[in-house]
Amino acid sequence: MRCYGTDMDRRGFLGALAFVAGSLFGGEKMLGGVPAKTTAWNGKITGLGATGNVYDELGLTTVINGQGTMTYLGGSIIRPEVEAVMKLASEHFVPIMSLEVAAGKRIAELLSLPAGYTAIVTSGAASAIQNGYSGILTGSDPKKIEQMPDLTGMKSEVLVQKAHRSGWEHQITVTGAKMVQVETVEDVKNALSERTAAMHFLNYGDPDGKIKRAEWLELAHKAGVPAFIDAAADTPPKSNLSEYAKMGYDLISFSGGKAMRGPQCAGLLIGRADLVHSALLNMSPNEGTIGRATKVGKEEIVGMVKAVELFMNEDWDAVVASQQEKLNVVADAVKKIPGVTITQDLPPIANNFPEMQVHLDPKRFSATAQQITANLRNQKPSIVLADGTNLIQFTAINFQPGHDKIIAEALAKELKAHSI
Repeated sequence: MRCYGTDMDRRGFLGALAFVAGSLFGGEKMLGGVPAKTTAWNGKITGLGATGNVYDELGLTTVINGQGTMTYLGGSIIRPEVEAVMKLASEHFVPIMSLEVAAGKRIAELLSLPAGYTAIVTSGAASAIQNGYSGILTGSDPKKIEQMPDLTGMKSEVLVQKAHRSGWEHQITVTGAKMVQVETVEDVKNALSERTAAMHFLNYGDPDGKIKRAEWLELAHKAGVPAFIDAAADTPPKSNLSEYAKMGYDLISFSGGKAMRGPQCAGLLIGRADLVHSALLNMSPNEGTIGRATKVGKEEIVGMVKAVELFMNEDWDAVVASQQEKLNVVADAVKKIPGVTITQDLPPIANNFPEMQVHLDPKRFSATAQQITANLRNQKPSIVLADGTNLIQFTAINFQPGHDKIIAEALAKELKAHSI
């Protein structure tokens, strides 16, 4: 297997910290002793971006996002401080593998991970899953890494509960692994074999599965196989970033571009140092790996470290209170419309921030909830809210200044226009 910059065997991975300390964070000492600089720019944008609205220039209508941190809408708004450190990261070159090691060490410190645990930055939670499973299957064996996704002579099965099948299994099966579906403890015992490579747990599926989070972990470890927990959208609370490691889960995946407001194309793989090391060997910048396409840049790696730092220091109660105030602006505008009932909740696991539901009495409106949300999407600016049967739902986590008032006015207008 070829790798740019350094031979990352196990000793090289662990020893890279010494290299990092001497060259990566050595003040003005950069590679070759000369800071990299881009061509001088006077700060004036010409061509694309000259108007200040790149999407308008591309013929697109921007969206007021009330649906939440959805990938298809671009996740969340990146923090200004994250943008700033990404700009700093873009001005120099470093060995990416060494940067991953340094970033993981800093993240482990920020999260107070257990001894023997570390992290790497991946190109989203999906990449964390793919590369994490690649690492489980291959270990640090270069021949097995190059052989992927041909698992001949290797363990090849991953157990998952039926209730946890969500459509995201492609990130596992792309490695060549086969998903083995179970429902009960007895099913697990019958399915375990010498072919079993790991047991997969979808965190937000915990309420629906017959085997709960702690018991699933216990079953995996009794069988001597790693337990992987997918917790992509499961921050806040902040404690989740370390809780599952402290429980003993071997690998954990998180998205970086949701509530943490890091780079949209970044995520975290947290876990046992040996497995994280093996995952890193299976991904970019290493050639001859199935993870070569899951590239994460130096800017995103540094940006994700900063996002974790800011998230851990954030007053989340104040954030929630601010979101609640914005939701109340919308509620006040529509709650007195005949046929409207307002409820609110806090999802227990994934996307754990305030949501508001506007329930519609179908006898009092000439349009369905879906028709009303479609009308809002088709106006300018486009307003995207979630919907269901006689239900319109939204969250304020991505509201920008004034969005609450725009949504309140537009939604009240639509509801009144279709009142019977």
